[in-house]
Amino acid sequence: MTGFVVIRDDTPASAIPKGAVVAMGNFDGVHRGHRAVIGACLDMARIRKAPAFAVTFEPHPRKFFAPDAPQFRLTDEPAKLRLLAGTGLDGAVVLRFDAKRAATTAHDFIQQELIERLGVQGIAIGYDFHFGKGRGGSPAMLVGEAPALGIEVDVQPHVDFGDHPVSSSAIRKALAEGHIAAATEMLGAPWFITGEVIHGEKRGRDLGYPTANIRLDPQCELKHGIYAVRIGRGGKHYDGVANFGRRPTFDNGAPLLETFLFDFKDSLYGEQLDIAFIAFIREEEKFESIEALIRHMDDDSARAKAALAADHGAFPKLGEVA
Repeated sequence: MTGFVVIRDDTPASAIPKGAVVAMGNFDGVHRGHRAVIGACLDMARIRKAPAFAVTFEPHPRKFFAPDAPQFRLTDEPAKLRLLAGTGLDGAVVLRFDAKRAATTAHDFIQQELIERLGVQGIAIGYDFHFGKGRGGSPAMLVGEAPALGIEVDVQPHVDFGDHPVSSSAIRKALAEGHIAAATEMLGAPWFITGEVIHGEKRGRDLGYPTANIRLDPQCELKHGIYAVRIGRGGKHYDGVANFGRRPTFDNGAPLLETFLFDFKDSLYGEQLDIAFIAFIREEEKFESIEALIRHMDDDSARAKAALAADHGAFPKLGEVA
């Protein structure tokens, strides 16, 4: 088995490596708590000389149960898989979360998916992860059934940040409040987005700050403001400063991420970039003149360069997904 393997519901049985050890969870953000579960999976797999896989669900179960509620995801499916691929796992089992899966009992899920289809030897799970119809599957239930199933179960305790466990919801809240350092600490690496560079109004050229513009998911709740960012492109990283917001000095339009790359001249239109958020500089403001705006942009750039110099090149570790 070479590369990071992705197994889905329609993957034929002949293409599924049997006898793996799995880390099971939703893994939104692949934060430090998730990484503890993945680490336990990797340790178990190493001892057993078995492949190590993540078992996860798409779309996120919250989307199925509350389709009309806002869903600020830290990582969409491609980003989540790239982060999982960067942990050392051999692959991921991505199971579609639909009405049929929501109605599957925990016992049936364990027997049909984990034992019969995957033939797992071991399962690592977080202390608060539940699965199956009515959330009937729990860490305690898995531990209780492990001897009869002939598998090993490892339940990881919570990983704390300050007085609270690290969680995807706590990271979302930190990002919504502009607390980038806290989000980075809980994630274990800077939060990032991936998007295609689109054409904008090209005002940045006239201001001396040509930007790469990316539309984020409309449900993204990142605080509007100015950020020090690090950009991933073609295996290389570039420093920059970005504005995420509505551009109140000009049009107060739809939210847009506008990124200025330092010491970079090439065209980026149509390219996919990874933008990692390193530090929050200030809130978005409306300025009374273009001159005032440019002065603040100059100051923002200087502050962003200082923040980037202080973080020693931090960037999320991303793997290749076929």
